[in-house]
Amino acid sequence: MFDKRGTGLSDRTGIASLEERMDDVRAVMDAVGLERAAIFGSSEGGAMSLLFAATYPDRVTALVLYGAYPRISAAPDYPEGWPQEVKERILEGMATRWGQGAMEIGLLAPSRANDPAFLEAQGSWERLSASPGAAVALARMIFEIDVRHLLSAIQVPTLVIYRTADILHAVGSRYLGTHIPGAKTVELPGEDYYPYLGDQDAILDEIEEFLTGVRPVPESDRVLATVLFTDIVGSTERAAALGDTRWRELLEAHHGLVRKELARYRGQEVDTAGDGFLATFDGPGRAVRCALAIRAGVHRLGIEIRAGLHTGECELIAGKVGGFAVHVGARVAAAAQPGQIIVSSTVRDLVAGSGIRFADLGVHALKGIPEEWRLFTAEEGAA
Repeated sequence: MFDKRGTGLSDRTGIASLEERMDDVRAVMDAVGLERAAIFGSSEGGAMSLLFAATYPDRVTALVLYGAYPRISAAPDYPEGWPQEVKERILEGMATRWGQGAMEIGLLAPSRANDPAFLEAQGSWERLSASPGAAVALARMIFEIDVRHLLSAIQVPTLVIYRTADILHAVGSRYLGTHIPGAKTVELPGEDYYPYLGDQDAILDEIEEFLTGVRPVPESDRVLATVLFTDIVGSTERAAALGDTRWRELLEAHHGLVRKELARYRGQEVDTAGDGFLATFDGPGRAVRCALAIRAGVHRLGIEIRAGLHTGECELIAGKVGGFAVHVGARVAAAAQPGQIIVSSTVRDLVAGSGIRFADLGVHALKGIPEEWRLFTAEEGAA
């Protein structure tokens, strides 16, 4: 990714023509040994990309134009463009307000026009990218761009994508989609030009599908899982009786045993708080067997645990799990007596035929959970 010469950290060498920018693309590709590439151009960068694709079709595998246009100024045969008075008003505003962040927000990001933090960041971007004089000179050059005569010469697969209410670019993008042979045009909802505002994934998904032929599968933020809660019975009293050093050693032995069994039964440790564990499993049978193995193992350490399990749809949040199923699992665990492994009826039903034995504990009201729940305890020897 690179920007046009004369902006950002590059030397101020004057305003580069489209031909010079096209040569820069070729130079960059040559420098990195890239024979062919998919070219992405946005705004007036689309015009330069069109010129490159028409001139060097053998070096372009595909062309993606986002919020691009062939021409921005009105003409007798292009009445959709901006009239002279609008352009002059913009140039005057750039000369007097460039660097303040408010110059073109109404055109480029109307949804953030009243966002002070965004305006401050935009102002910083303006000051770092160009001086007011250079910005005006660049805008004048942009107003003169016209690559409509190139469109019929585009031979490479082309995607034209834009947002419907983007008042600066939508008209030009529609023109491109109509006049580039075989172009695929995708119109997305939204008013902001900046692709990092609004629904970014919609833009990226369309581009990925166009370039690869495969539409990305959205990452699931919800998954069916069995949650297991465990904690040590009487941990406070035990810690007081043993003292800090011996209690810490016992706790480390407990944690090591729990983690060993989690690994054995493909459980994922989610959280450890003091003497308790929260883990998830991709199968309820493994979760129950893991709980039974933990109970048997810590008993040899002279420790008793209580545990609760429930299966349901969980939300994945920054590596953690949440949602209603987790709350139910916690309440099921809270209903357990010392040494008990309590499961919800959902878990019991899902492991039917597994050989795991349960005893019915009847119907219980779980604090903060709607309705009543039938609970079961996993019996010894079931693993």
